[in-house]
Amino acid sequence: MPSQSDVNAAIALTRFGLGARPGEIQRLNDPRGWLEGQIQPSGAANPTGQFDTSVERMQAFLDYQRDARQVRQARQDMPPAAGAQPATETPAEPRRPGRRAQRMAAPAQAAPQTMPMAPQAMAPAASDPAQAAFDARRDSRRDLVQDTAREFLARAQLGAATEAGFAERWALFWANGFTVSATKFQSAVFMGQYEREAIRPHVFGKFEDLAVAAEQHPAMLLYLDQAQSIGPDSRAGQRRNAGLNENLAREIMELHTVGADGGYTQADVTEFARALTGWSVPAPRDQGMDLVRANVAAGAQGFGGGGARQQARYARGVQAAVRGEPGLNGFVYRAIVHEPGERTVLGKTYAPGEKDQGEAILRDLANSPRTTRRLARRIAAHFVADDPPPALVDRLEQAWTRSGGDLAVVARALITAPESWEPRPAKIKTPYEFIISAHRALGTAPQRIQPLQQALVSMGQPAFAAPSPEGWPDTAADWAGPDALVKRLDWSKAAADLAQVADPNTVAANALGARLGERTRLAVARAESRPEALTLFLMSPEFQRR
Repeated sequence: MPSQSDVNAAIALTRFGLGARPGEIQRLNDPRGWLEGQIQPSGAANPTGQFDTSVERMQAFLDYQRDARQVRQARQDMPPAAGAQPATETPAEPRRPGRRAQRMAAPAQAAPQTMPMAPQAMAPAASDPAQAAFDARRDSRRDLVQDTAREFLARAQLGAATEAGFAERWALFWANGFTVSATKFQSAVFMGQYEREAIRPHVFGKFEDLAVAAEQHPAMLLYLDQAQSIGPDSRAGQRRNAGLNENLAREIMELHTVGADGGYTQADVTEFARALTGWSVPAPRDQGMDLVRANVAAGAQGFGGGGARQQARYARGVQAAVRGEPGLNGFVYRAIVHEPGERTVLGKTYAPGEKDQGEAILRDLANSPRTTRRLARRIAAHFVADDPPPALVDRLEQAWTRSGGDLAVVARALITAPESWEPRPAKIKTPYEFIISAHRALGTAPQRIQPLQQALVSMGQPAFAAPSPEGWPDTAADWAGPDALVKRLDWSKAAADLAQVADPNTVAANALGARLGERTRLAVARAESRPEALTLFLMSPEFQRR
């Protein structure tokens, strides 16, 4: 009969963390103390590696957009071949499906969308200038894609090796709560920066600060089209036929804070969207008049387009647009597109306030009791059970309310609640959790992005590519279908064939500790080969659940 201490050590590493590495369960004499020690004001650790900041990545992204414009311009300037149809402009990116349409496609039913790990095929240009522009765009896109892939691999390697598995799982939970997806190229190239700069530093701080950091990051602003939103009565809106985009406001209310049943109306969404106008990202025009003049002097046609007269008109627009106020991590506030006036959201009126108006509403939403109740339940459902104990939800809600949304206090409430230590594992691992925990059990780490990405695509959870702003689902019904289990079996067999371990019985005992059941222990012990034994262990109910 295992001791309660042994059981708790296994729970701490498998339920709150990402799985046990060899020897970890045996070394864990104080499971609660181990969890408590990971709750640090600095947040969760970042993956290691040399990666761009958001500001650096934004410059690379602007370079890519410039190259794309030059490709289009070069194609337009090409004389048509005899008998050929007139050239048409190729959109830089396909339009993103509507949010509602995305949600209608459940993960198990939709074809998995993947982060573009390789540059998209593009038709070669025919002339030397066009070929040069085409090559520049291809190289820019390839570099952005490869950097994002390296970020994901570094994150997986951190998960496989970290000694702070709870902090890592806690960070992943909040990254999923504020989903940004690589299904859209513009946001895909900022995925690594988003997690490193907006999510991980804030996961043990105030929730409202986490919300502001996430909503103002370029990844979120591009993913939910906020950078395109223009107040109809703003200075920019009065000069041209531009419109309000409500995507960010709606998702903040529906998914990030109070929830779909949070008591808000369409009028509240529209008012909030008006308050958020001006939240934007850098653009080529922000690079200033010098760059515009340089393009005019060089006769460049891709920057603003047209001749000197058109360039001059464009330059006047630049003078107004560059008044944008830079913020953290590449955020820019553009007063020229902010909808003037006071706003009323959920019955509270906010005075005219430029950038701070939207932030004030966001912070109030983040501190709403509706947000507290909704997120307390989501935390309990993620860590403990799909249908969490009401008493645990109450404890988390009380901790949240008492602390004013201090996520460190909420995390401590989670790890000290008796309901969190129920021995029976009720949660099935997602594909990412399964692969990472398997690496931890085997004492290895992913070494290349392509096999990792292929495995995740096969199991329905491609890298950085949640199917909608709702993020990845979190219940057994979403991940334990027959086809999904077959794909896990296939991966387990392949992993078992490659594993360099001497004794599968020891691997199983080290990974599961007191949670290793007698039937699984006997099955592993009686297997006819080492790969078969490891496969049985990886596919055992104890290992598939946490």
